[in-house]
Amino acid sequence: MILLTGDTHGEIDISKLSNARRQNRERFASMTKDDYLIILGDFGFVWDGGATDDWWLDWLNTKPYTTLFIDGNHENFDLLNAYPVEEWHGGKIQRIRESVLHLMRGQFFEIAGKSFFTMGGAESHDMDARKEGVSWWRQEMPCDAEYEEARRNLEAHGWKADFVLTHSLPSCIQNLWFDGEDYYHTNRLTDFFDEVYEKLDFKEWYSGHYHMDVMVQSHPQVCMLYNDIRQIL
Repeated sequence: MILLTGDTHGEIDISKLSNARRQNRERFASMTKDDYLIILGDFGFVWDGGATDDWWLDWLNTKPYTTLFIDGNHENFDLLNAYPVEEWHGGKIQRIRESVLHLMRGQFFEIAGKSFFTMGGAESHDMDARKEGVSWWRQEMPCDAEYEEARRNLEAHGWKADFVLTHSLPSCIQNLWFDGEDYYHTNRLTDFFDEVYEKLDFKEWYSGHYHMDVMVQSHPQVCMLYNDIRQIL
């Protein structure tokens, strides 16, 4: 079983996991560590390295399923980047706890017989209200090497994937929903996703970031998630 949900922002939005479990006791009761809950960025539990981080990471680690996450823009990248990198299911991860794993940028993973392309990161619209190195990090946007690795992996997989997991969306879709708004601007990453959207043979694309639960009618393969927990396998 593979479940997807949107941003948790540390303990701010973690309650949706407990709420979902209460509402779907039978489904969650049947899960094992070979089942996965994937958080689509703004995970937020690698934030200050303190007791609160540890408590919630340990809490997630005790769940019957394995928690996977891509990074968003609201992460402490100084702490996150300090974790060692290893290979898992064909792609690069960082193991935060035994069953809490960061799916790194530009990677392909083979899980339950399906392929997943992951590319975290996004641009904060509230960076002016944040302090660099305390609540905002420049590494929120991918660097040249991460784009290059993403393209190498896309080429190696023949530009085919079953699922695409990102925090933000392609410019072409973002502009349809947020044209004229100050929050979400196009940038190098959303433009890169335009390229991926045009060239990649994929089945479904899921993002967080926008705090909405929406199937994009104009692009029916694309879905934004926030509070919903969606089973895809």
